[in-house]
Amino acid sequence: MKNRNTYIILIIVFAGLLFSSCGEERLKPKPKSFFTPENVYTDQEGFESILTTLRKNIKQEHSGGLHWIATEFAASDLGSPWSQLDFFNLTPSTSQYYPFLSMFTDVYEFIKNANVVVSRIDNIEWESQDVRNQILSEALWHRAYWYYRLVHTYGDVPFIGSEIEEVKLDFQTHSRTAILNKLQEDLEFAENWLPESVGPGGISKYAALHLLTKVYLADQEFDKAIEASTKVIEGPFALMDERFGIDADDPLRNVIWDLHRPKNFNLSQNTETILTFVDRYEAPPDARSGGLFTMRLYNPQWMQAQTRDSEGKPGMVADGLQYDSLGRGNANVRLTASYQYHIWKYKDQNWRNTTDLRRADINWVDIDELRYNNPESVDYGKVVNPEYFAQQLDTFKHLYAIPHYIMYVPMDDAEARPVGGNGDWYLFRLAGTYLLRAEAYYWKNQLAEAAADINVVRSRSQALNITPDEVTIDFIFDERARELFAEEPRHSELVRVSYILAGLGEMGYSEGNFHENNYYFDRVMAYNKTYEQDITLLGNTANMAPFHVLWPIPDRIITANTLATINQNEGYDGVENNVPPLETIE
Repeated sequence: MKNRNTYIILIIVFAGLLFSSCGEERLKPKPKSFFTPENVYTDQEGFESILTTLRKNIKQEHSGGLHWIATEFAASDLGSPWSQLDFFNLTPSTSQYYPFLSMFTDVYEFIKNANVVVSRIDNIEWESQDVRNQILSEALWHRAYWYYRLVHTYGDVPFIGSEIEEVKLDFQTHSRTAILNKLQEDLEFAENWLPESVGPGGISKYAALHLLTKVYLADQEFDKAIEASTKVIEGPFALMDERFGIDADDPLRNVIWDLHRPKNFNLSQNTETILTFVDRYEAPPDARSGGLFTMRLYNPQWMQAQTRDSEGKPGMVADGLQYDSLGRGNANVRLTASYQYHIWKYKDQNWRNTTDLRRADINWVDIDELRYNNPESVDYGKVVNPEYFAQQLDTFKHLYAIPHYIMYVPMDDAEARPVGGNGDWYLFRLAGTYLLRAEAYYWKNQLAEAAADINVVRSRSQALNITPDEVTIDFIFDERARELFAEEPRHSELVRVSYILAGLGEMGYSEGNFHENNYYFDRVMAYNKTYEQDITLLGNTANMAPFHVLWPIPDRIITANTLATINQNEGYDGVENNVPPLETIE
């Protein structure tokens, strides 16, 4: 029974396999539906249907309960995971609350969907090879998107490049470099065949070029990264620098507010959008997510009883306009002081007087703007005073500044708790492309060009321009934080740069001791002071080590793979069984 369960685990995790050619009769499937691959992928419409599924898969990392993008920020310089502060509690077999392990298995399910297209694309006669290549290119893009995430979250992983149709227990780990080289090849093909113009949620050649820029950077192909990003920047896009969209007539708001209204992401006026996913409340239930949960995941637990008034009684209630506006926060991503305050300091400006619209008072809700809203409190209507809290630690979860312009997503379902409703969301936009090209210029020591690209983004936000001698990798990541909070996979991007620095042998880093000394860990320690303060919540005392740069491979994957070895990451149990990863992909 144990062996059978092992088979089932591996099958479900790695492929959702179709047993079309197994030797034993008991392994042959008994189709429960007409909608088997043999019946679906018989024409162009069938292949387009799985592309719809692939686009829907992308929503999972940005939507619902505790999603992956939020987890990336909680494991970074910009946020802390208050319910799992001790990263030593993250093991190959356990992950408390956060999807550190489940992301690995879910992503392989998405890759399986892409591989169905790759493997079956020539099972039919195509009237147009252009259509055939475009559909194949989108499948390759989705596969590359997820493998890019895997290798910058888990490091070396198995590369599965085709549909698996029978039991397979001999998966092997491929090196991150081998996978990146394959992604380059696939995305270069995709760039040539994907359309230039697409509708909302569609994958264009510019989405391929943006992703290809990241892959080139990861593979230290800096000239190619500059070339790919330049094609996007010189394409049909422009940064939004004038008011637009649903609140354009509100004189109290500004263009940064407009840019972050989900209902504006896919407007024809918005020339900054390269790629979004589409998630509308008015869509059928199976075509929409459970919501973005931005107000739930990133905002403090301001409405809880720990927010006490001068009599030591609960000063807040989950009701009223403040509740509708700030939502039912749970602080799953407890924002660091660095993000709230420190990265906004430049020259004689700070978070209080900066000209940067991304930290403008109208766009944020600071702690001196939160007011007791419990009608039964003696302090009703007064500013919340943390001196009344039972313990100073209560401020960690219950009181911090909120980037309201990003987090505020109203609930179209009026009866639902305000956690952050359905809404379109950016995956790639032009500001991010400028910052990628700036980074490529930085690695080439072309600091004037790097500063120019950074200043394009800063100027739109009315931030002061920087000079070439101020360009550092830390400043670039500060700027990415200011511009792309809750959009990019923060942990993955920090890991990508950690690999670059180790590969170049810069700043004292090297590939030989990556798990003991890396940029990710050093930046988190420098910017996220949670790990210096011995904060303890739910029995977890904040703690992290350099090897936590990578998350563990789930051990159920490793143990189920009985005929070969899937490697574990350094620092986690099971690493003693590792073998050299494969360096080529056939």
